[in-house]
Amino acid sequence: MSATIATLSERALVERIRARASTRAPHIIIGIGDDAAVIEPERGSAQVVTTDALIEHIHFRRDWTPASAIGHKALAVNLSDLAAMGATPRASLLSLAMPADFPLDDFDALVEGFARLATASGSVLIGGNLTRSPGPLMVDATVLGHVRRRRVLRRDAARAGDEFYVTGAPGSAAVGLAVLQSGTPRDGLDAALDACVLRYERPDARWRAASVVARSGASVAAMDLSDGLADAARQMADASRVGVVIDRALLPISTGVTTWASRSGRSAPDIVLAGGEDYELAFAVRPRQRRRFLAAMRRSPDLPVTRVGRFVAEPGAWLESDGVRTPLPSGFSHFS
Repeated sequence: MSATIATLSERALVERIRARASTRAPHIIIGIGDDAAVIEPERGSAQVVTTDALIEHIHFRRDWTPASAIGHKALAVNLSDLAAMGATPRASLLSLAMPADFPLDDFDALVEGFARLATASGSVLIGGNLTRSPGPLMVDATVLGHVRRRRVLRRDAARAGDEFYVTGAPGSAAVGLAVLQSGTPRDGLDAALDACVLRYERPDARWRAASVVARSGASVAAMDLSDGLADAARQMADASRVGVVIDRALLPISTGVTTWASRSGRSAPDIVLAGGEDYELAFAVRPRQRRRFLAAMRRSPDLPVTRVGRFVAEPGAWLESDGVRTPLPSGFSHFS
């Protein structure tokens, strides 16, 4: 049997984290190893802070998902929140509550997955906390970023007449989860469905594209799609005190979503609207800013962006198909 975390002291575990984390950044004054970290604030910018936790059996299963992917996702979901605010990442904290039998190899792989994304995104790992847990594994991350005060993206700033855009292909991560739940062997998947599983396990936070859009002033409102496209559309409309209409014919549908819809008997547009954990971004864009917005998005040439609807004066959230409106479906709810 492989060694577990119980065979090492907390100090030894911290040293294993330090060995995998790159803390070389000019704004990091004190990183891992002291009672608290110290970072230099970005001059002229507001600090943006977000936190999120992943709980075993709720957000992931270790028998499905590699430990490195769990570490990657723990950071990515927070980077997506920064992206929704138009912020650039600067630093991160990682806290782990672990059962005593958590394998040391998995501990190392989880930290490695987190640290690699931290280095790639500039969200330097500067500390956190380690503790034992009698229950399942919990991975908690806090991420700090910065954005110019006048360039903050908010979900409550949409207006009637704004166009509604979405990045990527929502619904793909939901298909990836469904594939894992079905027990289908990974080595038997076609490329489209395997891409959906990868999208679920290792989401790409869109902070690069979002920071460019924010700096350009091409969008004033945004939100990430952690709980689905329909949920984001409704929340942005409600917060902004306007309505939103999504055009069914404009929804971007990936090959994997189409494939799974045909196998499961579900509607592909319904999967796109209701599926969660894509961590794509939704933007509200004034029509007069359309060209500037699309030019900013072209700075991320591998990331498609699609206009899928519009904000309207009448409160509510609808799906429009051939001129007929029906209520948008609900997104994922954590407590229902």
